[in-house]
Amino acid sequence: MNLSWLEDFLALAASGNFSRAAEERNMTQPAFSRRIRALEEWLGVDLFDRSSQPARLTPAGDWFRPQAEELLARVARLPGEARAVSEANAATLRLAATHALSFSFVPGWLQSLEAHTARGPIRLVSDVLERCEALLAQRQVQFVVAHAPAAGRGELDAQGVPSVAIGADMLLPVHAPGAPERALLGFSDESGLGRIVRQTLGPELAAAGLLPVFTAHLASVLKSMALEARGLAWLPHSLVREELEKGRLRIAGPGHWQIAVEIRLYRDPGPLGAYAEAFWQAAAA
Repeated sequence: MNLSWLEDFLALAASGNFSRAAEERNMTQPAFSRRIRALEEWLGVDLFDRSSQPARLTPAGDWFRPQAEELLARVARLPGEARAVSEANAATLRLAATHALSFSFVPGWLQSLEAHTARGPIRLVSDVLERCEALLAQRQVQFVVAHAPAAGRGELDAQGVPSVAIGADMLLPVHAPGAPERALLGFSDESGLGRIVRQTLGPELAAAGLLPVFTAHLASVLKSMALEARGLAWLPHSLVREELEKGRLRIAGPGHWQIAVEIRLYRDPGPLGAYAEAFWQAAAA
C-alpha cells in the first residue's frame, strides 16, 4: 500500500469529483482513478459509490476516512518523535526566533544565559512567526522566541504551549520628519508583530483613515521605509532605539497607540534532552 493513496482518497472524499481531485493531486484523471482502484483492491472493499455524481463514500469509505486521516497524521509525527529520541542526549539546541528579535534581542539574551547553563552549540533559525510556530509544531526546533501581547495571549499561548517571559518591549508608531501623515507601512499576515497591531488597534486605525501604502513581513524592511519618510510604521523599540535618540524617527499618534509587548520563550511541550531542559530552567529563572 502506498501512503500517497491515502492522500488521493481524502482528496476525492472531500469533493466527490474525480477530475477536481485529480487536478488537486497533480495527475491525470485516468491515473488518479487507477490509484483509487488500487487502494480499494488492497483493502478488498469499494470506498466510493460511483453510480452518483458527485461520487459518495460507501459505508466502508465512511469508516476508512478517519483511519486514513489518523494514519497520515501518525506518519507526519514520526520524524519529530524520532528526533526526540535522538536528542535525548544531544547537546545542540534548536532555536527559532522572529527576524526582529534575532537581530536585536537574541544574541545578548543568549550571552546572559551562559553563566547559568552549560555551553553548547546552538542552531538558530530566523523566520516569520507563522513559520516559527510551524517548526515548533513539527518538532524541528525545541524553542521559539517571539513577541506576544503583554495584556493578552498569542497564538501559541492559546494552544497551551508552555512559555516564559524573558523580556519586554514596546511597539511604537514611528515616522521620519516630513513623512505623509496617513500613509501606513504595515506588516503582512505572516508577521507576529502585525498580528499584535491588528488585534490591538485594527478597527481604530481603519477609522483614523490610515491607508496602507506598503506591506512587508520584516520589521527591518519597514524600518528602512520609515527612515525614507515613506509613512508610519509600528516597530519594536528595541529595533529603533538609536534612530529615536538621534531624531531620525519620531513617535506619532496618541499614547495608547504605543503597545506594550512581552518577549516570550516557547518550548516544545514534550520531553526534551537534559541540555535543553537545563536551558529551559535557566531561562525561566
